[in-house]
Amino acid sequence: MFENPKYITRGVQSEIPDALMLLMWQMIAAMRTAQKDYLQVFTLTKTPTGQHIVHEQEQPPYHYELDVPCDDAVNAKVFVIDDLTHSTMLLAEEY
Repeated sequence: MFENPKYITRGVQSEIPDALMLLMWQMIAAMRTAQKDYLQVFTLTKTPTGQHIVHEQEQPPYHYELDVPCDDAVNAKVFVIDDLTHSTMLLAEEY
């Protein structure tokens, strides 16, 4: 999963910095789990020093947190959905 063509929505393109988009794609690729769920959830939170990222999936349960320095941090919830033909990154409110 998640090794097919990748797409982003207009909401992601306008609200999420490019570096954070790339980081989220890399976090999915680097997951250390036996199986990846078709739905990956990222919760992005601004912190005084940068960006806090919580990456989760439901089945099998997966949870990873990361803090990165970032000048253009955002508060957002981002979904990445794989439907076997392509992967799409979208804001939660675009679902």
